[in-house]
Amino acid sequence: MKPGFQTASATALLTALERKETSSEELLRFYLSRIERLSTRVNAVVTIDAERALEEARRCDEERSRGDLRGLLHGLPITVKDSFETEGLRTTSGGAPGLESHVPERDAKAVARLKAAGAIVFGKTNLSTLAMDIQTYNTAFGTTNNPWDASRTAGGSSGGSAVAMSAGLSALELGSDLGGSIRIPAAFCGVFGHRPSYGIIPTRGHIPGPPGTLAPPDLETAGPIARSAEDLDLALRVVARADEREAVGWHLKLPPPRRRGLSDYRLAAWLDDSAAPVDTALRERLEVVVDELRAAGAEVETEARPAFALAQNARLFMRVMYGSMASGLPEGQFEKLRSRAAGLAPDDDSFRARLTRDTVQTHRDFEIAREAREQVRALWADFFRRYDALLCPAFPTPAFPHDQHPDFAKRTLVVNGVAQPYLGTLLGWPALAGLSSLPGTAAPVGFTREGLPAGIQVVGPYLEDRTAIHVAKLVADVTGGYAPPPGLE
Repeated sequence: MKPGFQTASATALLTALERKETSSEELLRFYLSRIERLSTRVNAVVTIDAERALEEARRCDEERSRGDLRGLLHGLPITVKDSFETEGLRTTSGGAPGLESHVPERDAKAVARLKAAGAIVFGKTNLSTLAMDIQTYNTAFGTTNNPWDASRTAGGSSGGSAVAMSAGLSALELGSDLGGSIRIPAAFCGVFGHRPSYGIIPTRGHIPGPPGTLAPPDLETAGPIARSAEDLDLALRVVARADEREAVGWHLKLPPPRRRGLSDYRLAAWLDDSAAPVDTALRERLEVVVDELRAAGAEVETEARPAFALAQNARLFMRVMYGSMASGLPEGQFEKLRSRAAGLAPDDDSFRARLTRDTVQTHRDFEIAREAREQVRALWADFFRRYDALLCPAFPTPAFPHDQHPDFAKRTLVVNGVAQPYLGTLLGWPALAGLSSLPGTAAPVGFTREGLPAGIQVVGPYLEDRTAIHVAKLVADVTGGYAPPPGLE
């Protein structure tokens, strides 16, 4: 393996395979060795299928020698988040109770598409149990550490996925995102991550819901995490298309980026808000990013906003998210929450009270919230007639220290000296794309003054995923881009 391949993009690795500068087997053995060497430090890849993967790599090399390629990812060794079912390979969704030894008989839809394009799925990456936290740890596999500072979280729930990319343990990753689970860890670990427009990548075979679930969950998406924006687009070309049942009547055709170069785009930047205060060090870096973009010829408006308040969007996201997730709760737990909600004082507007009420809301209230969401989507559509994309934080802070207090409601996140509700941090910046089914791309844009990765989120128009990814690429080209963590050579 040539020096630097651990930091190479999937696109560059595929070129190396095509030019016979390496082989699939050599590349896979390199990743397997690297995972073994770094597992104690980062703990990102928790299940490995080495024997089958090596057989598949040798088969891919033989096919390549004959000029018989399966698809765009032929012979590329990749990992996927352990919430996606993988045929013959343990899938636990973060060591969830009852799934510790779950070995599916078939692949999740998105995984099957990656394999059909020639990718070799050789391992599964760590996540929070049932993807229910913005940190990555569980009782089955332990804690995944941030590769830039092991005392800090890698983010969640796709933390293992982001670390696998940052630390050079795999060529490409498949994560999932409901409330920021791709974008937060990508920003914390200094890599690229894309939450696609809702519905363009099938989530069937993702846990949660329970194994065998057919109805797609509201808000949840599957998407790539990578070391370059080009890789995000490459993965999108493989996994984004109509489900087979729908393809008899329609086909997905995502439009190309709206503009050609940075100076052609009209961008808006929303970098702070009293409803979701941003850490000073991170905000300062993002303000420098705006200056750097303007110096490179970009038009960036810092006062432009869609016609709603961040707090309004956050509150609505909470109603939709917890109303949607309630169906997956055990009956006893749901009844306990319903009793608790009935006993709440009418004037109790605490975060815990709102969470409880939203979880047990009536179907009528949920439908009212969904209509309100469509009103917000209409406001976004009007905004994107005037601007091509919105730049904003992916999360209000850089990677924060591990906090594994068992009661989420008692955790806080200190931002500029003020304690904020831990789960409430999901409801500001990540919710901008999440509520309205919009594409959101996280891109690395350098570092805070403390040396932690700074990430920015590019929110694009619905179904214009390639615009969001293209803007992320152009922004990262000017301001940062992927850099390997020190000490992981």
